[in-house]
Amino acid sequence: MSRITGELARVAAAFEQPTLSLLNQRQAPVVVAILNACFSRETRSVPTARLHVEVEGLIAEMATSGLADVPSGSGREVCLRWTRAQWLIRSTAADGSEVYSLTSHAQQSLDFIANLRQERTGLSEHRIANIVATARRINRESNPDRQSRIAILDAEIMQLMVERDRLEAGGEMQAMTEDRMLEGFDELLSLVSQLPSDFTRVEEAFRQVRGEILEDFRAERRVPGEVIDRYLERVDQLITATAEGRAFEGAFALLRDDDLLDQLRKDVGDLIEQGESFLMDRDRQELRGIVPLLRQGLDSVLDQRSRITDVLRTYITTRDAAKDRELDRVLRSLEGAVSTWLATAGVRETVPVSLLPDELEVTHLRERFHDPSDDVPLPQIPEADEELPDALSLDELRRFGGPRMAELHAVLEEAKGRPGGWSLGELFSELPNELRRPVDVLGLLHLATNSDELTRAPDQTETYFTIRPDGSTRILTVPQFAPDNGPDEEEL
Repeated sequence: MSRITGELARVAAAFEQPTLSLLNQRQAPVVVAILNACFSRETRSVPTARLHVEVEGLIAEMATSGLADVPSGSGREVCLRWTRAQWLIRSTAADGSEVYSLTSHAQQSLDFIANLRQERTGLSEHRIANIVATARRINRESNPDRQSRIAILDAEIMQLMVERDRLEAGGEMQAMTEDRMLEGFDELLSLVSQLPSDFTRVEEAFRQVRGEILEDFRAERRVPGEVIDRYLERVDQLITATAEGRAFEGAFALLRDDDLLDQLRKDVGDLIEQGESFLMDRDRQELRGIVPLLRQGLDSVLDQRSRITDVLRTYITTRDAAKDRELDRVLRSLEGAVSTWLATAGVRETVPVSLLPDELEVTHLRERFHDPSDDVPLPQIPEADEELPDALSLDELRRFGGPRMAELHAVLEEAKGRPGGWSLGELFSELPNELRRPVDVLGLLHLATNSDELTRAPDQTETYFTIRPDGSTRILTVPQFAPDNGPDEEEL
């Protein structure tokens, strides 16, 4: 293979990575804009239902504005496509809810676009000085020659002492120009912007280890001891053999050192005060969020690692060696029975074996069990004899009760033998006041409706003058009921 052919193969493989597949498409600006709008440094995960709604709303807004290359489909369909493209990952949060988060590939693409949007140049005196200082620090820490290390330390100490003596003697304090400070801030923010993708890569690596462990447990290809040894080996390799793992260990060491963390907070606060006149609000917010960003990324990685530990603990505590041995004995006995049967069975002879057990006939399963707290008696109601109202007599209760059906029925039976014509309203007007309440009208109409000797006159009404127990009156208009005396004599 020629040199250019190998180089082309490596470049083609790089373009197949999700990072470049996101940027190397027609809809890349729309996708990056939507991801930037839904995720931020503070919002690293979004509930699935909410992200579906947000993405669908943003797509509809862009389509209404007449923008081209807008993704098609609902918000859920778009998010699922992005998940298959490895730009989003769907996982379970600590509270059990499903959330979306950016993959390291998507985060790297967003960081690349953010760097391109910056108007400040990357080449600067500050960056060159940092390169020189970093090279000298690495040489000091890695040089195998003892005397060379001592010489480097002596030179640094001498340089610092000369500067300290000059300042102590009242020498001029050289002020840093705004351009130099901006260069330093840009470099600091550039380093900070790489942290989310680094933490995400570590999370994905832990998530991959968790999937491999679950696969080993399900397949039972290894005994638990081998699975645990493999897990410890993979975690050690992940932390020490990858740049992301080493970055995680460095952040972990920083967050465990309270003095160093306080110093970082103080330095960041001083830098913000010094750049108050020319720093933008977004830059100040990013600087203030350095420590929370470290804590958030650390918590996410530790959460993934704790999930692996939970998988191991659950498998080890739920594994029953005695039951496993019992199952092995049953399987061996079945194997022996099959061998015995095959020795005498014919070519096409079969044995009826049910693949599934019979269903259990359970009429009712208890959904709630005895709870001693349910048997606690209710607290006694306090006595309130002094607050009791005056008791009502039976006659007073009957005055405010329903219709007196017995008295009304007796009056109606007695009126059936009266000579001449009469109506139910005339009979009601002759009743005593205690039987002329509005509710007694309802009782009287009920009895008249169920009586075969009373007939309702069509399209005719009559007026009832009722008297309430308190002496007030009310006039009711009621359909007319009269006795049915049969056909008239003229008709006969």
